[in-house]
Amino acid sequence: MMKRLLLAAAVSASFATLAGPVAAQALQERNMPLAIALDIAREGVAACAAQGYNVSVAVVDRAGVLRAFARADNAGPHTVEAARRKAFTSASTRTPTTVIVENVQKNPASAQLVAIDGFLVLGGGVPVKVGNETIGAVGIGGAPGGNLDEACAIAAIAKVESQLK
Repeated sequence: MMKRLLLAAAVSASFATLAGPVAAQALQERNMPLAIALDIAREGVAACAAQGYNVSVAVVDRAGVLRAFARADNAGPHTVEAARRKAFTSASTRTPTTVIVENVQKNPASAQLVAIDGFLVLGGGVPVKVGNETIGAVGIGGAPGGNLDEACAIAAIAKVESQLK
């Protein structure tokens, strides 16, 4: 009986030691503010419209949850989901989707990324960062190429860069 009590006390003390410091620390993360998300969505539509492209723009937070969305008047209906999924993919991987496309093409082990629910492995998704920390992502769909969607996303992020501090 005494051995059991000593063993129980030792196990309990071990868990307290392991859980103590972790439980005492609060996790602090930056995330996508609504005002910036709305600005990025508007700027993304404007950047593509300046080049004659009717697009949809989705802006998600660091977890890939939609924060803002804008669709140009003549953007196709397929662009809505494409933009959202590109943003989700970029936020989830913390990587521009054009890099993911390249990785899938070059590395057979990466090919199964296309099977992840919600992912869209096409250019046009770009992470939004504060320093090295990803706070969300923007996805654009509707230009005649993922590289053009990405260029509009980069332009939109550049327009709000002074707010990303």
